[in-house]
Amino acid sequence: MSGPTPYARPFPHPSGAVAPVIDAQKLPRHVAVVMDGNGRWANQRGLPRTKGHEAGEAALLDVVAGAIEVGVTHLSAYAFSTENWKRSPDEVRFLMGFNRDVIRRRRDQLHEWGVRMRWVGRRPRLWGSVIKELETAQELTRHNTGLTLYFCVNYGGRAEIGDAVGRLARDVAAGRLKASSVDERTVARYLPEPDMPDVDLFVRSSGEQRTSNFLLWQSAYAEMVFQNRLWPDYDRRDLWAAVQEYVDRERRYGGAVDAPTAGP
Repeated sequence: MSGPTPYARPFPHPSGAVAPVIDAQKLPRHVAVVMDGNGRWANQRGLPRTKGHEAGEAALLDVVAGAIEVGVTHLSAYAFSTENWKRSPDEVRFLMGFNRDVIRRRRDQLHEWGVRMRWVGRRPRLWGSVIKELETAQELTRHNTGLTLYFCVNYGGRAEIGDAVGRLARDVAAGRLKASSVDERTVARYLPEPDMPDVDLFVRSSGEQRTSNFLLWQSAYAEMVFQNRLWPDYDRRDLWAAVQEYVDRERRYGGAVDAPTAGP
């Protein structure tokens, strides 16, 4: 028998709510989360959009705690997309500094929980100070064996696939790879995180029903759950509800199951 985990338990939810008990074989292994609705949350309160982003920090931490409690092993958080550069310069500057500071503020706590942090995203245009904090967090937590948290900063699904295909094409041109041997498994090996498991459950807050270019390759067979709560109001109970909906669905992966026929 294995001994007790060396990691600290996440803080309990203030309401006293506890995670549902779900068979580990039925749990989603990898949950991807689009943290949407920060701006609308702030606008509804007459606040600057940046206040919504600030309020969303606690929601993310609570969701990480809830993922650990329910038994999810991989969690991806969409923190800054390649399309977010189109926002106003003031908001982009805020988001760069905010992401940097969140990682710095929370990495020790996540480390205590046994979280292994991984950065997924492009280097170009990203602030050097943000990259430094992401890499420091990765190094600090690289030996942890609890939840893996993919912090997706300057990330885009199409960009990720395009970059992977570019690297693959260069290897074919250099003779290191035969074009005739390229298949989907080959492409997957060229992704920046080739060991990332496929997304089982794709969750988006705020009521919007689109993927917004997040983990396109990995989400080919993901179950989609769209929830109406704005991200700053979101917490682990919403995550658990999404997980329960996932568990209650029938996954077929392109197959089909005939309904039983009635007897004579």
